[in-house]
Amino acid sequence: MNVDIIPAAFLAAGLAVGLTGGYILRKLLAVRSKDAAEAQASALLAAARNQEKDILIKAKEQSLKLIEEAKQEEATRRKELGHLQERLEKRESAFDEKLLELEGEKQHAEEERVKFEAARDEVKKVREEQLAKLEKIAALTQEEAKRVLFDYIEEKNKDDLTVRIRKLEEASTSEVERRARTVMASVMERIASSHAVETTTTMVNLPSDDMKGRIIGKEGRNIKAIEQLTGVEIIVDETPGAIVLSGFNPIRRHVAKRALEALLQDGRIHPGRIEEAIEKAKREMTEEIKKAGEEAAYEVGVVGLDPKLIQLLGRLKYRTSYGQNVLQHSKEVALLSKLLAEELRANVAVVVKGGLLHDIGKAVDHEIQGSHPEIGYDIMKKFNLPEEVAYLAIAHHEDSPKTLEGIITKVADAISGARPGARKDTYENYLQRLQELEDVAAGFEGVEKVYAIQAGREVRVFVRPVEVDDFQATKLARNIADKIEQELKYPGEIKVNVIRETRVIEYAR
Repeated sequence: MNVDIIPAAFLAAGLAVGLTGGYILRKLLAVRSKDAAEAQASALLAAARNQEKDILIKAKEQSLKLIEEAKQEEATRRKELGHLQERLEKRESAFDEKLLELEGEKQHAEEERVKFEAARDEVKKVREEQLAKLEKIAALTQEEAKRVLFDYIEEKNKDDLTVRIRKLEEASTSEVERRARTVMASVMERIASSHAVETTTTMVNLPSDDMKGRIIGKEGRNIKAIEQLTGVEIIVDETPGAIVLSGFNPIRRHVAKRALEALLQDGRIHPGRIEEAIEKAKREMTEEIKKAGEEAAYEVGVVGLDPKLIQLLGRLKYRTSYGQNVLQHSKEVALLSKLLAEELRANVAVVVKGGLLHDIGKAVDHEIQGSHPEIGYDIMKKFNLPEEVAYLAIAHHEDSPKTLEGIITKVADAISGARPGARKDTYENYLQRLQELEDVAAGFEGVEKVYAIQAGREVRVFVRPVEVDDFQATKLARNIADKIEQELKYPGEIKVNVIRETRVIEYAR
């Protein structure tokens, strides 16, 4: 036998024994671990059951407690409801008793009323019977007896009554007149405004007489351009260092004056530059009109007016009424109204604002149909001014204003316009004739602008060349002349000058 085989056999036998022992050991360990897990699971299950019992017991106790509380609350509520029901029953019983008592009082009152009416009818009947007996005895009716008695008393005391009435009338009249004179004198002496009458010409000073030729231009093109764009007549005469701008519209004259002064300062005078200067002057006039309105409102203490209303107010600076500046007149009326209102205990704020704006319709009366009081009232209502303020535009031309503030405005308007030198009727009529002359020509179709110049001896009519051709322009001049002859009264003759001008402008860029 080979000696190397024996150790190998022993090694194999030992390996087999080891594997068998390891398997048996592992199995024993697995069984033991399983038993331990089962024991642990049983312990956890027992603990969970015990905890479940405790929870159930606590839940039952809590539910019993809640049920007990609910029963107590229900008993309390039932008790309260019982008290409420008892009170309602008592109150209802009291109401029933009160109602029965009122019914009894009502019935008693009705019975008393019936008795009273019966007694009144009886008294009336007895009184009528007595009056009838008296009338029969006196042979006079009640009215006749009353008239006889009054006639007797009047005849007996006629002289005394006449003297008494005359004394009362004289005392009241003298007191009213004295009070009125005092108030008017106090107010008028506190207003001392200028009343210079507006004119129809404006002077422009020249640095030298040589500038007259430059203003006229070659073949008069410069002066024609200025007159056509502004509607103002330029008078170049022998007056040294000055030219005269003539026109009944003060706004046009001021625009022309501003433009000429700018041209003289610049030195360049030609049609293109003239147009630029006039457009700039118009923009400046717009700002000046706004400033005039703001200053007027500030002077009389009126605030919160709409900017557009301020603009309309400023336009009154270039509007006249019988030669009197309307903006100055409006400020005077506002201040006079304020003083009168303070004396008569009227609404000062209303009369000041209404007095300042009472002639606001004159700012646009040449553009809108109607009289300036109605136009002014509509304008103020449009800008949401109160009715008592807007009414003053109408009140100052009414015979009997409805409010004390209206009477004050009417009086203040009369004071401002009636002062010696404040107004000039002839001048106003002259301006009205010129305005009517322009209005007649402007009423024709195709007319763009109309200017009355040379004191109304000439009217220049600018037409739109697209709408009016040369033949229609000739016909238009004849029609305007015919209408002027039919509708207007004027001395001498009026020249109708229809101008049709086509201008094409392009830019090279």
